[in-house]
Amino acid sequence: MTRLSRRRLLSITAGGAAAATLGWPRRARAAAQPGFVLGMQSYSLRSFPVDKALDDIQELGLHTVEFFNAHLAINSTQQQIDAMKQKLAKHEIKLLAHGVNGFGKDHEANRRVFEFAKKAGIRNISADPSPDAFDSLDKLVEEFDVRIAIHNHGPGARYDKVDDVLKAVQGRHKLIGACADLGHYIRSGEDPVEVIRKLQGRLYGIHLKDFDQPKGNAKGVILGKGQLDVVAVFKALKKVEFPADGALSIEYEEHADNPMPDLRECVAIARDAEQKANA
Repeated sequence: MTRLSRRRLLSITAGGAAAATLGWPRRARAAAQPGFVLGMQSYSLRSFPVDKALDDIQELGLHTVEFFNAHLAINSTQQQIDAMKQKLAKHEIKLLAHGVNGFGKDHEANRRVFEFAKKAGIRNISADPSPDAFDSLDKLVEEFDVRIAIHNHGPGARYDKVDDVLKAVQGRHKLIGACADLGHYIRSGEDPVEVIRKLQGRLYGIHLKDFDQPKGNAKGVILGKGQLDVVAVFKALKKVEFPADGALSIEYEEHADNPMPDLRECVAIARDAEQKANA
């Protein structure tokens, strides 16, 4: 049996420590990969009810999720939130993020989203805030200790380019940062690796997604089959010290009625790329 290198041992230890910090059961911690905790944006499984989506995420060997509203609504009652927490615990899945959610000038409407996030134990809210929302968000992230992660939606969107996000967060509370959808950045003609570097210190979410061409009407593809250099992405995430409680989520929007074969390939490619990045 070969001896583990010191770097590899430290990486494994760090991965275990991160999982313990997130409060996962022992079996889930044992399954976690060193270095990064890979999860799923549940929009990938939007054609299915949440129970089936959780079964599929568990089958893929993933232990974190970012829910979109159809799988857990922001107007859920405490009883519904508690029931969801039980389902997540049964599947050994940690709810790290929710989105994408809109925010505007209405402070009380914004507060209700934060109250939901706090009740559900959500650390990161993927968001598309209007420019007049930021004074409100500055106060709410401080009060609730919940992050806002601005999501880019691609060409023509409010946050098309990474510089649009950087401009929006300039001078704002440190808990207001970014959820970088790498696929949409490809569509916007941006280099995903450079995006990650530019967002250092403000990067709280990743939608790990690939497209075949750098144009608005590009086709979504399995990770690494298009423009995305997946190994370089993991190297960049390591370099910028992507937080252990940030949401690193695979998102695949093709074949909505039967996404699992492609999602299995996406997970395998991401795992392999992570190992190569850590070598």
